[in-house]
Amino acid sequence: MRVIEDVRAARETFANPVLTIGSFDGVHLGHQRIVEELRRAAREIDGTAALMTLHPHPRQFFCPETAPNILTPLKKKTALLEALGLDVLFVLPFTAEVADLAPEAFVEEVIVGKCRARMLVVGHDFAFGKGARGDYEFLQAIAPRYGFEVRQVPAIVIQGERVGSTGIRERILQGEVDKVEPLLGRRYAIGGEVVRGRGIGGARLGFPTANVKPHSNAVPAHGVYAGEVILEDKRLPAAVNIGIAPTILQEDVTIEAYILDFHENIVGREIEVEFHKRLRPEKKFSSLDELIHAIERDVEAVRTYFGRSV
Repeated sequence: MRVIEDVRAARETFANPVLTIGSFDGVHLGHQRIVEELRRAAREIDGTAALMTLHPHPRQFFCPETAPNILTPLKKKTALLEALGLDVLFVLPFTAEVADLAPEAFVEEVIVGKCRARMLVVGHDFAFGKGARGDYEFLQAIAPRYGFEVRQVPAIVIQGERVGSTGIRERILQGEVDKVEPLLGRRYAIGGEVVRGRGIGGARLGFPTANVKPHSNAVPAHGVYAGEVILEDKRLPAAVNIGIAPTILQEDVTIEAYILDFHENIVGREIEVEFHKRLRPEKKFSSLDELIHAIERDVEAVRTYFGRSV
């Protein structure tokens, strides 16, 4: 997959581009349906399947002072989109100037001028341009003038629920990680570099953990989860704690994964923490001994979940 890091500065051209546009946060089943239709349409005209994504996410741009709760940072999103078989990923740096572009100016400058789109494939709720005034009907009206076609992909509905990033995000923030897998088409995961903690997990509690800073990701509700740590090509069962460790009084929210039967030092290495199921909410214990006993029960629950013997 060819990645164009700034579409407005791009000079490279592609054969008969079929384009879709959006944040694509989560790359969930609805997004995957759009990409599937995009690739089908590109094959029909011997064209190029291209996707334009906004970076940073408009949530980060308009509300930088609040946690944006992004499901898929750009690096993760790029990997997921490449796996879906895209030919080209255009990145549109989302700036005040871009946010201020009227819909037709956006079409003229970006969609036609830079991407040279022959066809647009958009989702059911697609909106663009200043004030989100551009939509599918607007594109249909101006398409003949600019020489492209437009197709719209309907929403996916699962058990009466329309698949969308907002609903998935809300469930993750509530800790309902097991309920988003059917909507994402995979389990939710947060990646990052393992950082050095305060050493309390191993030295004082007997359970050394791999600590990952969540950065801008949507972080599941505080609590203990059954999960897996993905380290290169290995999938390692883990008891994962999210929170501030109220018994020990940490200052920042951390993701701490105790990897079962694992003794390597992986500080500085990149991992993903994949969430399977929330086991319990975070709790403040009256003593370290009580906390240690609770962790022992959590680890045993994770072993049982994965069908592992002690």
